[in-house]
Formats: sequence, C-alpha cells, structure tokens
Amino acid sequence: MLSRVAENIYWLGRYIERAENTARIVAVNANLLLDLPRGIAPGWQPLIDITGNNALFEQHYKDYGERQVVRFLLGDERHPGSILSALLAGRENCRTIRDIVPREAWEQINELYLFAAEDLQRGMTKGGRHGYLKRLILGAQTITGLLAGTMLHDQGYNFLRIGRNLERTDMTTRIADVRSASLLPEETPDLRPYDTIQWVSVLKSLTAYQMYRRSEQVRVQRGPVLRFLFQSAEFPRAAVHCIDAVRTSLESLPRNEASLRVAGRLKRNLASADLARLSPVELHAFVDEFQVDIGSLHEEIAGTWFPPPLAEAG
Repeated sequence: MLSRVAENIYWLGRYIERAENTARIVAVNANLLLDLPRGIAPGWQPLIDITGNNALFEQHYKDYGERQVVRFLLGDERHPGSILSALLAGRENCRTIRDIVPREAWEQINELYLFAAEDLQRGMTKGGRHGYLKRLILGAQTITGLLAGTMLHDQGYNFLRIGRNLERTDMTTRIADVRSASLLPEETPDLRPYDTIQWVSVLKSLTAYQMYRRSEQVRVQRGPVLRFLFQSAEFPRAAVHCIDAVRTSLESLPRNEASLRVAGRLKRNLASADLARLSPVELHAFVDEFQVDIGSLHEEIAGTWFPPPLAEAG
C-alpha cells in the first residue's frame, strides 16, 4: 500500500471520530446545564478545555459564552477541530482514496458534510441543536459501521482502525480529566447529590452510562467511573480497549516494532494506575503524560508508514 494512501485512511478514521466526539460533548453539556442549579453549573469553558484549544479560541472570542463556544466547536472554519472542519478534512481524505473505500461510504461522508454545513445555523439555536447533533452522531456511526461491514479488512482497514481508536482514546481521557477537575469540591457536602449528576454526564458524553451500570453494578461515583473509562477491556470507548485495538491492528503491519513498544507502554501505564486514589491534580498529571505518549505513538506511526512532510519553500 502506498504511504500516502495509508495516511489518508488513517486521518479519515481520526476526523470522522473527532466530529462524532465533538458533537457528543456539546449535546451532553447542554443537558447537564439544565440539570444543575445556576451558580454551580460548570458553564461552557470546560468544552474548550477538553479540546485544548483555549489559545485559539481566545484569539477570536472575548468570552466563553454558550453561543461563542458552540459556534467554535460546531462550525468555526478557523478551528481545525470543529465539526465542520473535521468533516471537511475527512471528506477530502476520502475523496483522494475513493478507489479504496466503498462508494457508499464516500456518499455518506459527503452527505454528512453537506448536512453539517447547510444546517449549521439550525444547530446554533437551542431549539434546533439537539436534532442537529443527533443527526451528526448517527451519521458518523453509520459511516463507521459501513466501513467495518463493507471495506476489505486489509492493511488499509488497519490504518483506519488505528486512527479511529487513537482519536477515541484521546477524547475519552480528555473528557475524564477536564470533567474531574471541574466537578464540585469535596468541602461542599450539601451539594454532593449534584456530583453524581456530573459523573453521569461524563458517562453520557461517551454513551457509557448503561454499559457502566451493567458492568460495574454500583452507583455512579468517581473511582468506579474512572476505572471503567480508563481500564475496561470490554467497553469499546475505554482507553485500554482502544489501545488494545491499536495494538491488534499494528501487529498486522510490517516494521511495527517501535510502534508496538510505545503502544505496550501506554497499556502498561493504564493497567498499573490506581485511578480511584488519584486527586484531580494527580489525575491531570497522569492524563498529561498519557497524552504525550499518544503523541509519541502517532509520531512513530507517521515516521514508519507515512510519507515525509513536504519541505517548505525557502
């Protein structure tokens, strides 16, 4: 397989997953703010914190109001992680490899991008946002399922799975980290019932609530939620499950030794962490280190299988 094709497929997987994840966090945050009393609700800034694009946001917006954050995450073309930007990039990557992916997948990606662009203003309104985001999430899931069910499970599909699962574990850990930091402080016991609501929102951001209840069979609380989202081998959005999926795909590729070493380190760090005992500050440090390792794994993959970056004109 050509290195350029491998790179296009990898980024196709990442961008579709990124669009879906962004739609999820916006939808769940809107519901969370309805469930919490005014004054203790976390507001909209945590969503920008999750993406790590605070500096870019502050270049273009004066405050972290609802309308500004929603526009930045849904349709701001200056933000490469917005839903519209991610779908446009995914469509472009798919367009260049249309002989590799099924035609139906290309059509679905194109249609989803056109819907996202044409209905963006409806998505910006409180009344239209729920339906808009639900359509985006279901559209992304349709593309993922269509590719899984119709694409040859060869080297190209391995790169698709690697991209999707790296993006997924990145977002899962970011959501858990930022939401843990923005939860209510322990010195407010009278507000403790609302703590459960916020951890439920963490689970719902990843469509993990029902599977958590089935797997853990305990009430929603910090320690079990963190263990489930980071260390469950059965839940497909849990970090360790995603890293295992990446390792399985890497094992089928040539020259995989360096990438497998990094993936192995990621899994060992996840498996050995006593997450329930970590304070929010310690959890943040753990996730920061984990994010660095995700970046290292991406760099190993890019350096081994993707073409070198084009030299800039002097």
